[in-house]
Amino acid sequence: MSVVYILIGLTLLVIGGEYLVRSAVGLSFKVKLSKMVIGLTVVSFATSMPELIVSLQAALKGFSDISLGNVIGSNIANIGLVLGVTAIISPIVIDKDFYKYNWPVMMLFSVVLYLFLLNDNVLSFNEGIAFIVAMVLYLYFLIRQSRKKSKVEVDDVVAGDTLKGISYFKIFLWLLIGGAALWGGSELLVKGAVDLATAMGVSERVIAVTMIAVGTSVPELAASVIAALKKEKAISFGNLIGSNVFNIGSVLGITAIIHPITVQSNEVLTNDIFWMLGFAVVLIPLAFIPKKLIFNRPKGLIIFIAYLTFTFLAFYN
Repeated sequence: MSVVYILIGLTLLVIGGEYLVRSAVGLSFKVKLSKMVIGLTVVSFATSMPELIVSLQAALKGFSDISLGNVIGSNIANIGLVLGVTAIISPIVIDKDFYKYNWPVMMLFSVVLYLFLLNDNVLSFNEGIAFIVAMVLYLYFLIRQSRKKSKVEVDDVVAGDTLKGISYFKIFLWLLIGGAALWGGSELLVKGAVDLATAMGVSERVIAVTMIAVGTSVPELAASVIAALKKEKAISFGNLIGSNVFNIGSVLGITAIIHPITVQSNEVLTNDIFWMLGFAVVLIPLAFIPKKLIFNRPKGLIIFIAYLTFTFLAFYN
């Protein structure tokens, strides 16, 4: 039954995330927010809700390894799985925002997370506040930078002009459906993950950094693959990497404020977080060597194989 719980939970998370994004964007149009602000704040935060609800549920139930593993594993999956598979399907042009803003900020958040956890094995209330403050500053910076660009649109995959005329009733209904699906999905996912880990004789951490992490990254993977297959528009390399910043700053920040996150498995600090840092670091040489600012199929294959290696070793060890 644990596998059934996980599958149903993941399905509900995908459905809930989709409805939540649509309701949030629809409401944003109602209150006259610009597309630029919607794209950089509302959509970015709403698409992080599956990770947030799962991490919060796990922390409240005493499974901190799932909270940390979910975010660390999702950040690894965003690069190794989502970016890798997308690049294998269709080469990606690397935008300047990647190496000028998003990559340095992602590295800063990742290293600070490691230092916070290394200090006392706990992500505390004050450290959660620090991440939230940093996120607010980062969003403020992104909005200022985006105003200098000629055109910033909400991704057609998650929202479009059709949401401008949506009624308040539909917004409220979608919000209820999204919230209920996210909460119910997270309950089933955490329960299924714990039961499956017990049945397989592995830790909750292993399930979190692999199966749960992939599950909460499904929306990003689906959207990126669809865009790559249709070749309708360039996939923003910088924005994809930027989602890792939201996972650490928003998901772990908010979770730590509500309930401190304790490191339960040493492997989180001796293995998992170094994989996350490694995937982040390797992007810079891959971005410039040998073909500058093009993330082509060979590069995608390299990080995808690295992701498969990480997953295999997580279970093998």
